Amino acid sequence: MVSLEEEISAGEQALGNLDYDKAYAHFDKATKLKADDPTAWFGKAESALGVPKIEADQIVGFYKKAIELEPENPQFKEALGSLLMDMGRFNDAEQQYNQAAVADPENAGYYWLGFAVDYASKAPVVMEKFLDDKTRDMISMKSLDYALKALKLSRDDAKRLLQ
Repeated sequence: MVSLEEEISAGEQALGNLDYDKAYAHFDKATKLKADDPTAWFGKAESALGVPKIEADQIVGFYKKAIELEPENPQFKEALGSLLMDMGRFNDAEQQYNQAAVADPENAGYYWLGFAVDYASKAPVVMEKFLDDKTRDMISMKSLDYALKALKLSRDDAKRLLQ
């Protein structure tokens, strides 16, 4: 019988080789061997991203299970935030990026900048039908606020520096 560690290792190796189906199979077995292993659930979520037959909402559930088991892991929260961003669930994504920043304050700027860039690039695509000047400005302001937060700059300091 294959151990949990062997399944996770095989899954990580397959994931590294971009063999998502094989990786998913290994991580799925790992979650069945030990249902309370956060690494197995995270690996299952990460590998599922490359398996077209697995629905995004199901992958969200895998990430949430990993977070439930290891709530202070910022990598889990950031990964879920990124998926939620891709799904157009911007408020939920923002919450995950902020939680990652709280869990890892030394790297908070990294998470906030990630949110700023992702939101600026993905929100206009998702909101295309409603994208007027006011909505475009709202997206830009929110992205800019997060970028400034990441840089530890106030709006006034940014204005002063740009003059």
